[in-house]
Amino acid sequence: MTALPPLVLVHGLWDTPRLFERLTRQLAGARDPLLIPHLPHRLGATRMRPLAERLGAAIEAAFGPDQPIDLLGFSMGGVIGRTWIQLQGGQRRTRRFISVGSPQQGTLVAQPWPSWLVGGIAELKLGSPLVRELNGDLSGLDQVDCQSYYSPRDQVVVPAWRGVLPVGPSTPLPPTLHQHILSDPRSLEALRQALLAP
Repeated sequence: MTALPPLVLVHGLWDTPRLFERLTRQLAGARDPLLIPHLPHRLGATRMRPLAERLGAAIEAAFGPDQPIDLLGFSMGGVIGRTWIQLQGGQRRTRRFISVGSPQQGTLVAQPWPSWLVGGIAELKLGSPLVRELNGDLSGLDQVDCQSYYSPRDQVVVPAWRGVLPVGPSTPLPPTLHQHILSDPRSLEALRQALLAP
């Protein structure tokens, strides 16, 4: 069996790398080496581009400039990962991108938040400049195996169908709330299978 590349897991808003403890236990070392960088969002004030730059720097520090990787991003982490892939050159080294419960098409929940206060959250509004830029030119995803997983009962990505990438297959997870996606055993098993697929 061909060895899988290193795996990078990107957490979302108000989360830390501890978010992925259950998932990494499910993987039981089968996806090592593993990188789970801490990307502080300053309560949603930090915008996607600087967070994506920090993600790229962490990947290069861990694996050098050329090693291919797989990347899974949860919630806002999926948009950070996508920003790095499409807008900062990450596509040249990303084999597979898995978006989980991530507002790739924006979310109604972000609509009331002003950009002067929480610029990162505001970038997740429906039709925000960042969402339009990412969805307006999909060429940066052409060579990447893109997959989306979403929960039909997600109360953070609203409506739930907006939690998928515009390319690649999308798979509904067993209905669970946003904050339970990475603790629900059924969701964890679905993600484990996706991450162990060649």
